[in-house]
Amino acid sequence: MLDVTVIEDPEAAAVSLDPTRARLLAELAAEPASAAMLAGKVGLPRQKVNYHLKALERHGLVELAGERRKGNVTERLMRATAASYVISPLALASVQPDPNRFRDQLSARWLLALGARLVRDVGTLITGAAKARKGLATYALDGELRFASAADRAAFVQELTAGVSALIRKYDAPDAEGGRDHRIVVAVHPTVKDQPALDPEK
Repeated sequence: MLDVTVIEDPEAAAVSLDPTRARLLAELAAEPASAAMLAGKVGLPRQKVNYHLKALERHGLVELAGERRKGNVTERLMRATAASYVISPLALASVQPDPNRFRDQLSARWLLALGARLVRDVGTLITGAAKARKGLATYALDGELRFASAADRAAFVQELTAGVSALIRKYDAPDAEGGRDHRIVVAVHPTVKDQPALDPEK
């Protein structure tokens, strides 16, 4: 099972967004189960669960983990193909964000468009690397800090821009034969506070 995978196909995205199927995916990400086992957990007839499982399997979201005999019946044990899923903007290709339409380094919406492109591009790279049975060289840096003031934040952004720009100038080799282009995305945004879990009794 993969830790995370990207859904690029529009039909697969639609299947995964169905609340019942999303619940089944969550159950099967935790452990393999048969339709009969899942029926009790989600409160649906086994036949209905089977119907949903077949739709998920058809789009590569679940797979056969094994089989077991139960009386005169052979049960298929299914599992999710990933622990979590991300839907790529390619699933909405005609209306996916395009960062090239405008460029505003202080725009939250431009940052969102960059994030969407990052999901799309890395998803495509992962798919291609998996098909070619090759590794994928990537790097990510994630951290948090607290600015004492808006002025400090502005100064940090200025220094960050200057530092990254200097590194780009130092290592960029546009005429290097056999070189490979890479994209750099640097983002700064306020931290989102964790939302408290809802009490099911309320």
